[in-house]
Amino acid sequence: MSSDDVTIYPATRLQGRMVIPGDKSISHRYALLAALATGSTTIKNYSEGLDCASTLQCLAALGVPINISQGKNLGPDAGEHGGPEIRIEGRGLGGFTQPSAPLDAGNSGSTMRMLTGILAAHSFQSLLDGDKSLRQRPMNRVIVPLERMGASIKATNGRPPLTVNGTNELKPIIFKTDTSSAQVKSAVLLAGLHAEGVTSVHESIQTRNHTELALEAFGVKIEHKDNEVLLAGRQNLKALTLRVPGDISSAAFVMAAAAALPKSDVTIFSVGLNPTRTAILQVLERMGALVETEILESLGGEPSGTIRIRYGLLKKVEIMPSEVPGLIDELPALAALATQGGELLVRGAQELRVKESDRISLLAKGLRCLGAEIEEFEDGFHVQGNKKLTGGRANAYGDHRLAMAFAVAALGAVGPSTIEDATVASVSYPGFFGVLEALGQ
Repeated sequence: MSSDDVTIYPATRLQGRMVIPGDKSISHRYALLAALATGSTTIKNYSEGLDCASTLQCLAALGVPINISQGKNLGPDAGEHGGPEIRIEGRGLGGFTQPSAPLDAGNSGSTMRMLTGILAAHSFQSLLDGDKSLRQRPMNRVIVPLERMGASIKATNGRPPLTVNGTNELKPIIFKTDTSSAQVKSAVLLAGLHAEGVTSVHESIQTRNHTELALEAFGVKIEHKDNEVLLAGRQNLKALTLRVPGDISSAAFVMAAAAALPKSDVTIFSVGLNPTRTAILQVLERMGALVETEILESLGGEPSGTIRIRYGLLKKVEIMPSEVPGLIDELPALAALATQGGELLVRGAQELRVKESDRISLLAKGLRCLGAEIEEFEDGFHVQGNKKLTGGRANAYGDHRLAMAFAVAALGAVGPSTIEDATVASVSYPGFFGVLEALGQ
């Protein structure tokens, strides 16, 4: 067995109290905005995942001074995860320096797309690249609006690497998104922050609003009109101290595991409860899980609190296309849960095919290897959990969310399962497998 493989043994229940690593989406945005601010910003409980480390490495290569120290090792009774503490010395708008080498975004689409929005406003050439998986992901969705604003961006068939020739004279635009993507919205807003005039982004379906909340926390005034966001450029960002709440998308895999196993009872502390991210909780309830939440505080505009998840008899659930944008990262967890006696139909989720992997095809392949019944569609899948999983070998193929989904499904199998390439889970959730093991004791 490869050192990247992990064996999962069947479990009867999960019980315990836990905290979750810092939110990946929020960590990216806090770091990028801190780099654009004037003064020193401190970010507590920064995500420990490799994706967010890629953002810091790119910023450092652009001349942004960054200091990283380990946070205190706090347990659930303290209500806070002990993730890294980051201090970033902001360079102000347009203050990055030309990198001496290509910028490596690793596996992180968030890093590449949002950083491209900022680099579009810098009058030098930069090259953004990433790993094999990232080189397959579509980038025209950010290239098109940023070129409308005045930047010049070259790609290979719309995919990385990206050569960005920016300008300090970006023009504001009115942009209506073709794809429901918070990354695209964020890239345009970050570029618009440097433009003279008002930039507008209109979404047909609202995506997560972490960028808007973070901008407001840093002192930027934003106007909201239904699903439209308007931002006046050239506003200065103020440095501040922030704490990142726990990542609910990572918590989704623990919650799905608890919801799948009888007599399970897990409480997660200090987790983000942003309304644009909590659709997973409503779907878990629809599937039969017993869910309790309590909002305890709001820092940087981001509400956080406690989630308690207990097993309940699983039911049939259909995810409508309009729900998909708010669940896109959690769908693999829900599919794994459905294999344990429920039924899940998902349509309108073609975006899954251009994530870190083709998540529809490889999710179906991996779950079948564990004994599941799953039908694949071009835009979704249908899981029928009417038989006990046998266990087996499932390959995550470099996708962190697939590695965690297969582990969740494997907990309810008859025999042990091996997850190949499982250590890729560290992209978003280092220590995930240890957490499952500890809760299953």
